[in-house]
Amino acid sequence: MLSGVLLGMFLSALDQSIVATALPAMGRALGGLQDLSWIVAIYLLTSTASTPIYGKLGDLYGRRLMIMIAIAVFVIGSLFCGLAQTMAEIVAARALQGIGAGGLLSSSQSVIADIIAPRERGRYQAYFSGIYAVATVAGPVVGGLFVDHLSWRWVFWINPPLGIAAFLLCRHALRLLPVPHIRRRIDVTGAALLIAAVSCWLFVLSSGGRQLSWTSPTMATLIAGGLLFAALFVVQERRAPEPILPPRLFANYVVRQAWLASFVITMAQMATGILMPSFLQLVIGVSAGQSGVMILPMMVGTFVGSFSAGRIMRRTGRYRPVALTAICLGVCAQLPLAFEAQSMSLPVILVTMVLVGLGFGPTFPAMMVAGQNGAELRDLGIVTSMIAFFRTLGGSFGIAILWSILIGTLSAELASVHASALGDAILGHAGGGVASLPEASRVVLAPALAHSYRLVFLTNAGICAIAAVLLATMREKPLRDESAFSIRQRAAE
Repeated sequence: MLSGVLLGMFLSALDQSIVATALPAMGRALGGLQDLSWIVAIYLLTSTASTPIYGKLGDLYGRRLMIMIAIAVFVIGSLFCGLAQTMAEIVAARALQGIGAGGLLSSSQSVIADIIAPRERGRYQAYFSGIYAVATVAGPVVGGLFVDHLSWRWVFWINPPLGIAAFLLCRHALRLLPVPHIRRRIDVTGAALLIAAVSCWLFVLSSGGRQLSWTSPTMATLIAGGLLFAALFVVQERRAPEPILPPRLFANYVVRQAWLASFVITMAQMATGILMPSFLQLVIGVSAGQSGVMILPMMVGTFVGSFSAGRIMRRTGRYRPVALTAICLGVCAQLPLAFEAQSMSLPVILVTMVLVGLGFGPTFPAMMVAGQNGAELRDLGIVTSMIAFFRTLGGSFGIAILWSILIGTLSAELASVHASALGDAILGHAGGGVASLPEASRVVLAPALAHSYRLVFLTNAGICAIAAVLLATMREKPLRDESAFSIRQRAAE
């Protein structure tokens, strides 16, 4: 029954990694190298903004319909991407593709919540972690083969046959899922305000400190706009007959804590995944290809941790001890990277990365199950999609904050010894890291990089510690042994 759901999830996960490999080829073919960042940014924006909307629509109109619509939109967007002849066309097509991806992300998790009992659900969440791990590893490899031997367009044309298979599997396997018979009015105004607020904040996070200065008028306008639209969204949700995000959910302590913990944990998790390759290249001195291979132990640890957490939750019926133990391990694993990384051997670094993965892996299924188990059945879709939403936002915040700390600290360290130009030199250096630079540059740059990354890893450890406090104070609700589907069927009888 879940094969179509997992295949749809694989589509969304694969697209995030396979496209990155083909970006330079797209820029050369379409003549817009300066606009390449929009190919990634617009996809992130539309997928994030659409996620909670799909969750609410799934509660109103059924999961099967929404996941089929999401697959169809994703496939159509992929076809347009493959046929694009200009940069504007591919950016517009990526926006459409992102709308489909947001539905794949939220609807697939909601389907699991409908048909699997909370006590069994952690085991199935591990499959999603495995799907992401496989897609993350396979995406760059497959994308590179397409670019080298076929065309960059194949990174998009691979999606339609997989999407059609997922569509047919979901159409057949999910036909028994319940469809609500009461039709309610959709909160269009609330959806528009939510999209506007999210768009402003994602533009701030993706452009701040890079394309735009944090003190620029444009940045101030985006921040103010995000705050204004968020305030208007809150007002709208309080008065809407059927709000996109019902205010009653914020009164649910378990759900609220699951959302907040997901946000904070993903800040640390995503920042680690993004900054670790640069750390391995610049400080340890491995090549870009080697750094990609060295990330694998962290992914293996994440999968093993997620799978183990599912089995423990199934056996004990508890989720808080699993998540709390794991995130405490995450705190401890960050500290050696902060203080001893330069003197650590490669095997020790790899073991440390496995521990980092084990620290983050169990938290995703635990928080997903906690939120779903604490929600009313009528809110299952929106609660599930909001966990995915807060994870995406948390990842964006974490990457923006820690990357800014890294660049800002490195710039300040080099400016203090009148060597600011070295920062640009090392960031643009291909392979070898500090060890491959001349002795004079190495003496100045090595301590500056070490101090910058030390501050980054210490900050990340602090973020993990905040997550540990949230988990320690979370109320635990016993996991149900019956699925939402079974409860609805019994109620109907």
